[in-house]
Amino acid sequence: TDLEWLMIVDCHLHLNNYQEDTVETLDLRLAELNRAMRRNRVDIGLILTSYKVTPGRPSTLRVLEAIRPYPHLYIVAGLDYTRFEPVHLEELEPGIAEGKIKGLKLYPGYQPFYPSDPAWEPAYAFAAKHRIPVMIHSGDTYAPSGKLKYAHPLQIDETAVDHPDVNFVICHVGNPWIRDCMEVVYKNANVYTDISGLVLGEFTDRFETYMRRQLEEMLIYGVEPDNVLFGTDWPISSMDTYVEFMDQLSIPGRDKRKIMAENSLKLFRIDPSTSLLATRRASEWGR
Repeated sequence: TDLEWLMIVDCHLHLNNYQEDTVETLDLRLAELNRAMRRNRVDIGLILTSYKVTPGRPSTLRVLEAIRPYPHLYIVAGLDYTRFEPVHLEELEPGIAEGKIKGLKLYPGYQPFYPSDPAWEPAYAFAAKHRIPVMIHSGDTYAPSGKLKYAHPLQIDETAVDHPDVNFVICHVGNPWIRDCMEVVYKNANVYTDISGLVLGEFTDRFETYMRRQLEEMLIYGVEPDNVLFGTDWPISSMDTYVEFMDQLSIPGRDKRKIMAENSLKLFRIDPSTSLLATRRASEWGR
């Protein structure tokens, strides 16, 4: 297959227990993630922490501690709109200096705010200072209690225009508003999109065909492959089905290389030598 020789960076992973928030499963989920990455030849993963902290949704600092033994895993720190204070950003600075925290994540739709809300100005200034991107939930919400008006990809245009020194990632290609997402990415040089979370579980044949057509159209009509990132939304979406989906996408090999790894490595400033394969080889050579 095309992907056997490609490096793969999954820029959109979670360690949350979505079935039961009150159950602590961090170690179990981390072991499952590493197994899924090995099985699918995924080299590097970015773990997005939640906007809330419960036993089933570990805090950014807790996840930071858990992933220290894994050079191939990094964090995008989730921020909570209802409790956000600029002092919370200071807690992230050691993890950024250490090279493990690589971005911020906002959850409009799940929480009632627009990305242009003035409350986030300190977060955008922080992202600019540390040269880290801000990932923003966009499109449908996993929970029916979410409010979609906050999560439309067009909402990110204003924020991108007002903060040209910050890179933004529209998560989930704004699905189902993929065309609107395309326009925001096309118009703003500082906006990217990831293709994560398009399905719950595995793709069905019909939906896979439909989404493949949508992404191929997006890459043909306007959106540069340099601004598209591979991500799955594991464990909500199956990593296996996503890798297979990308393998069958009819786009040039150079574009696939950019989407599968190169764009994320550059945007999040990740050293490719920390990949799962590279560290495994290093340990073998050291024996």
